[in-house]
Amino acid sequence: MSAISALPPGTLLIAGALLLPLLRGAALKAWLLALPLLSFAHQLQAPEAGPPLQFFGLELVLLRADPLALAFGVVFHLAALIAALYALQLQDRMQHAAGLLYAGAAIAALFAGDLITLFIFWEFTALASVLLIWARRSERARHAGLRYLVVQVGSGVLLLAGAALHYRATGSLAFGALAPQSPGGALILLAFGVKAAFPLLHNWLQDAYPEATVTGTVFLSAFTTKLAIYALARGFAGTELLIPIGVTMTFFPIFYAVVENDMRRVLAYSLNNQLGYMVVGIGVGTPLALSGTVAHAFSHIIYKSLLFMAMGAVLLRVGRIGASQLGGLYRSMPWTTAFCIVGAVSISGLPLFSGFISKSLILSAAAEQHHTVAWAMLIIASAGVLKHSGIKIPYFAFFAHDSGLRVREAPLPMLIAMGAAATACLVIGVWPQLLYDILPHPVNYEPYTAAHVIGQLQLLLFAALAFALLLRFRIYPPELRATNLDTDWLYRRALPAAIRAAARAQRRLRAAAQTRAARLGHALIAWLRRHHTPPGLLGEPWSAGATALWAALLLAASLLLFYLRTAAAG
Repeated sequence: MSAISALPPGTLLIAGALLLPLLRGAALKAWLLALPLLSFAHQLQAPEAGPPLQFFGLELVLLRADPLALAFGVVFHLAALIAALYALQLQDRMQHAAGLLYAGAAIAALFAGDLITLFIFWEFTALASVLLIWARRSERARHAGLRYLVVQVGSGVLLLAGAALHYRATGSLAFGALAPQSPGGALILLAFGVKAAFPLLHNWLQDAYPEATVTGTVFLSAFTTKLAIYALARGFAGTELLIPIGVTMTFFPIFYAVVENDMRRVLAYSLNNQLGYMVVGIGVGTPLALSGTVAHAFSHIIYKSLLFMAMGAVLLRVGRIGASQLGGLYRSMPWTTAFCIVGAVSISGLPLFSGFISKSLILSAAAEQHHTVAWAMLIIASAGVLKHSGIKIPYFAFFAHDSGLRVREAPLPMLIAMGAAATACLVIGVWPQLLYDILPHPVNYEPYTAAHVIGQLQLLLFAALAFALLLRFRIYPPELRATNLDTDWLYRRALPAAIRAAARAQRRLRAAAQTRAARLGHALIAWLRRHHTPPGLLGEPWSAGATALWAALLLAASLLLFYLRTAAAG
């Protein structure tokens, strides 16, 4: 085994990204595209396991190439290549380096055989990805990046603490099936849940992703949350607690996405929604469900990147991304419009596109295991996906009302990248076996049955009809330039209000204490005046007899105390 093949895939991507700041012009562009291909070739040559590494008495396994890791590795490399192609027209070498460092760290984390190695690359992804937010160089991006970094590093701290407790309880750091009921397992599950954007832990996604650069958002959409999905599938497959969590994830983003004006925030909520399907699949835990989770993660990375690329092209050309500020762009950006529609029908699960052949695996697995309520909720959530991503994104960006915007089409590298992603969505949808063959468990499943196709078409048609009626009767929420608060209400409204209330209470307590101290001071002064000024007891001169009497009494008391102390000591 060569030294390079013993390294986890992704490390070549990290090493090569460090050279990017030294390159310019054609050499930079060629290296950008070559790195993901070289890294993928490295993965193809990877052995099933690398030699263990001794580190301070701990045995670390940097490389474990099993079917689950390999399947995610394929789509992560494809996403890195498409994102690098999309960013080809950029002149910002820092963004190029940060994007590929981030992708490399995420890929290397897939092949970690122990929790410490996972933690190292887990934190590496956080440090590299935040640069894609800060690269926008705005005040909003700076603050959003800081909040994002706190959450991501906090997730790593939870992972490290959980690994320590797990090692103390079991004597092993192997990254495999974990017990969620143990203290270590619970902390690790929470760490994965933060990165997977579980309900109430999710708002970092909607807060940070829309503030990243045009190309940075494409990278971000592909890796962080899907790395968490991989980790959940590795460590907590069959944990039924994940089923209600996943169902909740599919539902609550729908309502926010419908009222949201910022199109990239709509896509961020949609991303959260799609993660819910994967979490449900992990909770079901059967081979079909886990293969469905991997398949849906694969499809989702491609079509979500495509939608973010389309909105990024709009932002690049128009300079704004609010639905109320767009419309009519199909006239000047026809290719971007077409590619966006492909992404929209893919995420909606239209037959012949990738979302249909992957989502149906999870639905079938849930039905087979008699999770009837979860299955029904996922079906209903599918209709919501059509409204906020399948229709809202292309309709309000390109068709709704003619805003009078006439701009240039997206740059050629962006169009090629979008075309590649759109082609992948169509190819996977038409020939699903291409995807099924790389899944971690054998899949004997036929998505194109009459029942599946007719049922999905009925669902989509009725959802589209509902959208049209809501628009026709002006019930659909209007597109308004507004800030919609999610769980960020806690730190944008509740926490500042609590701080202000605490400050007011502190001022009241201080004022009350000052008033009472002043009253006590005045009372003391009044007492002193009464007794130390004529005609007070101590304010008049004493007679010689009274003075002698008091002196005698004090002397007697002193002698008595001295006697008692001497007797006690003796």
